[in-house]
Amino acid sequence: MRNLFLLFLVLATSPLSAQNKQMSLEDAILGRYSHLRPESMNGLSWKTDDVFSFIENDTLWAETAKNGKRSAVISLGELNAEMKQKNSSGFSRFPGYSWIGGNMLLARHSDKFIVFNTETKKIAFQIELPEKAENAEFCLQGKFVAFTVDDDLFVTFEEGKTLQITEDGGNGIVNGKTVHRNEFGISDGIFISPKGNYIAFYRKDETMVSDYPIVDFMGRVAEYTPAKYPMAGMSSHHVTVGIYNIDSGETKFLDTGGDPEHFLTNLAWSPDEKNIYLAELNRGQDHMQMNCYNVLTGEKEKILFEESRDTYVEPLHPICFSEVKQNEFYYLSRNDGWFHIYKYNTNGELLQQITKGEWEVTDILGFDEKEKNVFIQATKEDPLEKHIYRVEVKSGKMEKLTGAEGIHSGTLSPEASWFIERFSAPEIPSQTILLSLKGKEVRTLHSANDPLEDYQLGENKLVSIKIDDGNTKLAGRLILPPDFDSSKKYPVILYVYGGPHSQLVTKSWHNSARWWQYYMASQGYIAFTMDNRGTLNRGRDFETAVHRQLGILETEDQMQGIEYLKSLPYVDAERIGVHGWSYGGFMTLNLMLRQPDVFKVGVAGGPVVDWSLYEVMYGERYMDRPDENPDGYEESNMVNHVANLEGKLMLIHGVQDDVVVMQHSMKFLRECVKQNKQVDFFVYPTHPHNVGGKDRIHLMRKVSDYFIDNL
Repeated sequence: MRNLFLLFLVLATSPLSAQNKQMSLEDAILGRYSHLRPESMNGLSWKTDDVFSFIENDTLWAETAKNGKRSAVISLGELNAEMKQKNSSGFSRFPGYSWIGGNMLLARHSDKFIVFNTETKKIAFQIELPEKAENAEFCLQGKFVAFTVDDDLFVTFEEGKTLQITEDGGNGIVNGKTVHRNEFGISDGIFISPKGNYIAFYRKDETMVSDYPIVDFMGRVAEYTPAKYPMAGMSSHHVTVGIYNIDSGETKFLDTGGDPEHFLTNLAWSPDEKNIYLAELNRGQDHMQMNCYNVLTGEKEKILFEESRDTYVEPLHPICFSEVKQNEFYYLSRNDGWFHIYKYNTNGELLQQITKGEWEVTDILGFDEKEKNVFIQATKEDPLEKHIYRVEVKSGKMEKLTGAEGIHSGTLSPEASWFIERFSAPEIPSQTILLSLKGKEVRTLHSANDPLEDYQLGENKLVSIKIDDGNTKLAGRLILPPDFDSSKKYPVILYVYGGPHSQLVTKSWHNSARWWQYYMASQGYIAFTMDNRGTLNRGRDFETAVHRQLGILETEDQMQGIEYLKSLPYVDAERIGVHGWSYGGFMTLNLMLRQPDVFKVGVAGGPVVDWSLYEVMYGERYMDRPDENPDGYEESNMVNHVANLEGKLMLIHGVQDDVVVMQHSMKFLRECVKQNKQVDFFVYPTHPHNVGGKDRIHLMRKVSDYFIDNL
């Protein structure tokens, strides 16, 4: 008996038994961002063309690319010792940083921008900002920081002098912040000129936009906290671009003119600071002009080129000026139906289309010293993969620099002598590799251990599903229960998003699955996801197929996935559920209401119910205005399909949601009451469009239990 017990202990602690660890819901939800996240090199950055740096054990290290020689640059202790000398509190860990030339290191600490000399281990200079400063942008050339406080724009210089650039902020006027609800690739509202002589900024006038009522219920008396929310077909905010002259202290606004509800996007400075280039889009989003403005006068000098579509034009990338010929630039556009690189001169003449083919350039990574070659990330091999290529600018000849299937990204050294590649694949969590510019692997810098190696996980496999047009194949991901038995029947949970700019299935680690899907598989469910028409990286026609009829083709495509599932002998076709959030919530409602005999259970989180209640920029791009597409809005309104509801349905919404406002769920619920349709509903006080932090455990427990109890 004793020997049997000892044998049991040995087996229980062996590697084989370690792989029987079950994933908890806490692992699935929070672990993805902590202990179940693959390790990677922290703070990886090029210092010079031959030296890169990274953070390890609270020390910044430098490594020579050619021979791998490492040396310590500066430690957290040395940083904090210098901070103490300046009567400043120290860093709790080594800060994020950037090299700004030579041995100079820029770091952000609370309300300060600090420039360290890593050779002397001393602070070269620092700029302190007010406590309420936001949206800060640092300028090395001018040794200043531009930032916002509330809705006005300020600048603080090295010597401590602060100037207020705008004074009209507040009451619907916003300066120096993002505009157009962060659509069209917009992520900033402050744009410092290349030599630091000017600050361009967005000014947004939203006084004409309705105050949407959002209520904070957590105080002694509930507080009205309205948000400016321009709904489809209603008045939108007006945007202008100001240019602040550092020397004169004067501000000139560009004379953009025309319809004040147009969109001013993708701002770019000319290298000589004489001009600003804007991609200007009409409110209908079907016509774009690339315009050039004179910085001193604010006048429009020329229209360089225009793009028009029957569906929509969506500029996402500012022009990128050549460093060899300053009257030439590169532009990433879907002009031929796929994102490719075009070269123009500043007269607007198209010099050449550099890349071509039925695949997407997803990023321009840089150029070599004389711009003989451009380095790109692209989907040329497979829409589910991204590889790195060197492209000869003159001929368009391409050379793939990365090897194994998967998702490859990376950073080019300053003079394009080396490349640091980051890579993941279905069975590879993360690798960081140093490449020569011929694509030869010099050495592996880091290879992450698999944080899921001790967990018992079900099989995760990719499937390809041909839809009824006979030509298009859709990518799906199927996860089976860990103890899968092909002789049994299993229920299925479809996790769906399905909207533009999304791609849920790729050849990254675990085929980009969510750990929650593994958790539900461990509870005895098959987890399935598929990217329908309208989603990312399949070209313009694939994406715009859903234009003016959101929910229709997406539902048809998802049903092709369901038909595939039904063809599998181990799928219980009577027990199929669906869950999604935001656009995925909209798709959940579409599937539950358009296919009531197929879906038994659904959980729709933050769902769009009526596109006329969604914001102008996104909503009108895909649906046009309500008065231009009344039939489309009518058909896509989920309220009009409530009568079809048969299965168990839960809606979940954040009380402070200012993206998909709670009015969507309220209108749906009211119609359910009118038609005596029973649905379940849960709200999350204090949360906006999604539920984060520890509360997400509560959310996903509720979602999981709803399927466990009803499917």
